[in-house]
Amino acid sequence: MKRILIGGMVLSLGACGGSEEAGPEGGDAAAPAAQAAQAAGGGSVTGVVDFTGTAPVNPTIDMSEEAVCQRKYATAPTDPVVLVTDGKLANVVVYVKSGLPAGQSFPVPSTPAVIDQEGCLYHPRAMAVMAGQTIQIKNSDAVLHNIKAVPTKNRGFNISQPRAGMTTERSFTTEEVTVPLECSVHGWMHANVAVLSHPFFATTGPDGSFTITGLPAGTYEIEARHEELGTRTMSVSVPATGSASANFTFTGSTS
Repeated sequence: MKRILIGGMVLSLGACGGSEEAGPEGGDAAAPAAQAAQAAGGGSVTGVVDFTGTAPVNPTIDMSEEAVCQRKYATAPTDPVVLVTDGKLANVVVYVKSGLPAGQSFPVPSTPAVIDQEGCLYHPRAMAVMAGQTIQIKNSDAVLHNIKAVPTKNRGFNISQPRAGMTTERSFTTEEVTVPLECSVHGWMHANVAVLSHPFFATTGPDGSFTITGLPAGTYEIEARHEELGTRTMSVSVPATGSASANFTFTGSTS
């Protein structure tokens, strides 16, 4: 199902399946646990992701059957697939696609990445983790949520969390650039996780900015990936110390 949206409140299908122990819209500028794992020193890549043209209008979400969630919004909530603020695009995963030395491995962060279910939406909408990194799944709503991962290379999961305050931990073992997440209770809830073999990634927040640190000197292919608008790539030469720039522009077209 195609979804084209923009902005809502500020802060990653049927009925629920599977069970286990049991904010408001916006990009998460913190890029969960990504930079914490990056190598000390080295160069960095910084940039901004812009959106040009007329941003698409996000459809309104009907939460009338979930009053607990609906009360968290001052106005009718919208589904934040395309979230544009002042011409800047949030929820873009930016990462090193190629150029790292072959066979090099990196330590997996001990700090978990966190995805929360609040206001019957996922926060963050988009995130990146390393393969093997713990993902902590939280339910901050006093309603039943059922988070379902639908990977193609990794093992999926289907977790029921019927009460507020519940947390569950999962991880993915294999690199897979896009792992969709959905809620089997609330069909409008979607997020996506990029699973990478290295720690050189970031996710844009509402200001569209990102920083990737700790890179050895070299030339890299950097990719910016948005779930609805596609990808943009560029080659960047990173110094041994200091910063290289990589700015991306998306439009309302996936071309």
